[in-house]
Amino acid sequence: MQKEKLRTARKMKGITQQQMADVIPTDVSNYSRKESGAVSITQTEWNKLAKFLEVPVEEIYEEDEAKIIIENPVFNDSPGSNVGNSGFSANNMGNITNELSIEIIKTMQEYIGLLKEEITRLKEK
Repeated sequence: MQKEKLRTARKMKGITQQQMADVIPTDVSNYSRKESGAVSITQTEWNKLAKFLEVPVEEIYEEDEAKIIIENPVFNDSPGSNVGNSGFSANNMGNITNELSIEIIKTMQEYIGLLKEEITRLKEK
C-alpha cells in the first residue's frame, strides 16, 4: 500500500526522498520502495521520519496491506496448481500490473527531477 500520508507530508515540507533516506538511513531507491509500499517501514523508521518531518507519527503512519501471494504454475512444483485456483481473474491481474506501472512511472519521474537538479547544481560549479 502506497504511503500517501507520508509522501504528502514530505512534499508539503519540500523534502526530497534522498533527505528522507538519509534519516532512516538507507539509499534513496530503498526509501522510494518504502514510500510506495513495496517494502515495509519499521516502527523505529516511522518514529525517525515523523521526528524529521516535525509531525506526530499518527499523521503519517499507514499500515501495510496484507500481501497477496499469487501462485505461478510455471515456477510451482506442486501438481495441479494453477493461477485459476488463486481466485484472481486475468482482469484483476491487469489492474495490479497497471497500478504497479503507474507507480514505477511516478518514481522514475521523481528520479528524473532529482537528476535534473543535480545536473544544474554541477553546471553551476
